[in-house]
Amino acid sequence: MDNPIPFSDEDWSRLERDWTAWWNHELDRPMLVAAGTVLAGRPAPAWWKGCGETGKLAHDIPAEAVAEEIWNDIRRIPLAGDAWPRFWINFGPGIAAAFVGGDAHPTKDSMWFYPGIWKDKPLREIRPAYDADNRWWRRVRDLTRACAAVFDGCAQVGFTDIGGGLDIAASLRETQPLLLDCMDDPDGVGELCRLITPLWLRYYEELAAEIVPAGRGTSAWTPLWSPGRTCTMQCDFSYMIGPDQFAEWVVPDLAACCARLDHGFYHLDGKGQIPHLDHLLDIPGLKGVQWIPGDGQPHAADPAWWPLLKRIRDAGKLVQIYSPADAVLRMAREVPLTGITIETWTPDRRNQAELVEAIQRENAAVRSRERPSI
Repeated sequence: MDNPIPFSDEDWSRLERDWTAWWNHELDRPMLVAAGTVLAGRPAPAWWKGCGETGKLAHDIPAEAVAEEIWNDIRRIPLAGDAWPRFWINFGPGIAAAFVGGDAHPTKDSMWFYPGIWKDKPLREIRPAYDADNRWWRRVRDLTRACAAVFDGCAQVGFTDIGGGLDIAASLRETQPLLLDCMDDPDGVGELCRLITPLWLRYYEELAAEIVPAGRGTSAWTPLWSPGRTCTMQCDFSYMIGPDQFAEWVVPDLAACCARLDHGFYHLDGKGQIPHLDHLLDIPGLKGVQWIPGDGQPHAADPAWWPLLKRIRDAGKLVQIYSPADAVLRMAREVPLTGITIETWTPDRRNQAELVEAIQRENAAVRSRERPSI
């Protein structure tokens, strides 16, 4: 391949060794993922300028052309620590709603989903089914295939964010009506969730058939590399329901998906999801939890959240967070970070390698003093 990424076979071997040890709770240091931004200066077609979303989402631009532009960008991203060359197929969280008849509406910063063919349908008439010819599914699958071919083992293709079962249901039914259904017809809510789980698994398996043969492991939208199959699952709708409902509608879906994954993770998004944490920690196949504090809250490495992270680690689960360099350095000086993956950055996204070395050095000193781990 012309202009390959400067990430050698030895780098891939190191990556697999260290990430495998981390997943197995055998690594005595944190995983630190530090990636810079795309280096400027290369020519690009007009449809690609900006963040590339236009070309990615536009159905009339060949997937192969989009994949070439993605490649030209990611090969220009400087990597440090435990980072690796990758690109995840971002069509918004819960794109599976569009796969089964919902409408997808991209904006500059996000993707919004609406009921589409299910608009105004009663809950029990919503019956999502697999459609091989759905235009959004074809686009995601074709782009995944094209990226795998263009990257040619030099970078990893990440799974699109298929979505959580109850979140997909909320897109097809709309949030307000589904909330009323939770009170008026809880059995119907559970039935719809049970219809969505096997669809999630089918989409994952078909994407895996495009990604896994490249032999570079798997990842999703989170900075977690797996030598097998991984995905970070979620349920944003759970902010609005209680733990008993979470156990009834969400846990079975998560458990079924985790049973088909080597390394299932959960996206715990905001304080409103903390009441569900005990149920999550009881799922045997769930390997870890990503903590996102939410808007207006202290960053994930802030001491305010250390008891929460310790609770997750004490349950035998791994942790992933995002935090800026100064916060991570402070945390590294106070508590061992074994079992935690942190994506971090400097304010100007420079000197990433020095940042990683400083954090690891500070945390090694803490571990040598045998302070209690998070």
